[in-house]
Amino acid sequence: MRIFSVVCLLCVQLLLCAQELVYIEDIVTEGNRKTRTEILLRELRFGVGDTILLTLLDTFCLESEQLLLNTSLFNKVQIAPVPCPDCPAEARRIRVLVEEAWYLYPIPIFELADRNFNVWWVDQNRSMQRINFGTEFAHINITGRGDRLKVGAKYGYTHNYAFRYSLPYINKKQTIGISTDVSFARNRELNYATDGDKQLFYRDEDGEFVYSRFRTMLGLTWRPGLRTFHYFNVSYFQNRISDFIASELNPKFFLDGRNLQRYVALSYEFVYDGRDVRPYPLNGKYVSLRLVRDGVDNFGDRDALTLHAYYDQYFSFSPRWSLGLRSGAKASFVRCPQPYNDNRAMGFGRNTLHGYEYYIMDGLDMGFLKSNLRFLLLKNEIEFGKLVPISQFRNMPVKIYFSVNSDWGYVNDPFLRRNNNLVNQPLWGGGIGLDFVLFFDKVIQVEYSMNHLLEKGLFLHINMNL
Repeated sequence: MRIFSVVCLLCVQLLLCAQELVYIEDIVTEGNRKTRTEILLRELRFGVGDTILLTLLDTFCLESEQLLLNTSLFNKVQIAPVPCPDCPAEARRIRVLVEEAWYLYPIPIFELADRNFNVWWVDQNRSMQRINFGTEFAHINITGRGDRLKVGAKYGYTHNYAFRYSLPYINKKQTIGISTDVSFARNRELNYATDGDKQLFYRDEDGEFVYSRFRTMLGLTWRPGLRTFHYFNVSYFQNRISDFIASELNPKFFLDGRNLQRYVALSYEFVYDGRDVRPYPLNGKYVSLRLVRDGVDNFGDRDALTLHAYYDQYFSFSPRWSLGLRSGAKASFVRCPQPYNDNRAMGFGRNTLHGYEYYIMDGLDMGFLKSNLRFLLLKNEIEFGKLVPISQFRNMPVKIYFSVNSDWGYVNDPFLRRNNNLVNQPLWGGGIGLDFVLFFDKVIQVEYSMNHLLEKGLFLHINMNL
């Protein structure tokens, strides 16, 4: 056995010697006027002095380009070896050429308060009372370290004031980061219950605010590798509803007829992000496991321990054909009735199914599997020239995909409330669509979908990734 191990080790060494090795003599960066050089170097698959196989150099350069683009700090990235006359034959000099994105966004806010466009257009009859407007100031690279600052004020349907800041690295190894978030919001209307798998709303006739919420968060991030992240957060929540909602409309909103809810939450999330392009991936995988403990305090208003898990896998069969498989689950370990507002399962965020845009499903547990087959119809770049005063927006890359979607899901609600028939049974939805990918991270989807009830419709989804 020992002789066999030695022979195998010698074979491996001979195989490596038969392949040409190169080492990285130097890395030069160009185009990063604002972004610090160490932030660029942090995203590369290699560093100065590393020795790698020559056959892997192009692959490492391409992967490093994708990692830099996924920071959202750059519109274009090119990484390639360049001539190095004074270097030894086995050495390589690498040039990293970037075109920085536009970092400062004083954004006028004009957005829908509802979960998606179709709910606002159909269920809410395009009500202008359900519009949020205001201003958000966002800087996604304020000191050149990739730190992000957002300060905003909204009015209209929701009055919201928010401050958020994140600094990805605070140590020399660039592995530890911090973040903070403070927000206050209030509404004159509230989704107080679910009936027929749809939201019921109450609006005060005198125009008084019926729902307010305050949240503050401190977070710590640990990123030991290029694609692995660990998030540790502690948050404080304080929510209040009107006495009429708590006593008459839904005493289970905060449970036991309470109109005030206060609690401290601890959360840990593990993320492995191996996707090539995060806003619209074609290759790679994504794993997220998030454990949240609500009620680490003496208030007694919350008691929950919840696991949220997601796994996505993407494949490219050719330059035009690709397949995406997305799955997710929620599991509640505290098996008792939860406050209505904290009992969400499906219908919000990424926990949605094609064809069920008009519905929400509440419950302690849920799971889904979504498949998405895509064909690249068009790849082009629109040049606006001097018509656009900001140089970063003068050239707009455009990709258009034809997609075929098929989703399966299930929501478990052991404490069924009202007439909600979509829980505790299998769900299916699917259809076809056109996906428009603008610049690098703006995605607009127009989809024709159907669900297991044979309900059909045309649906619009927009993700600007701001």
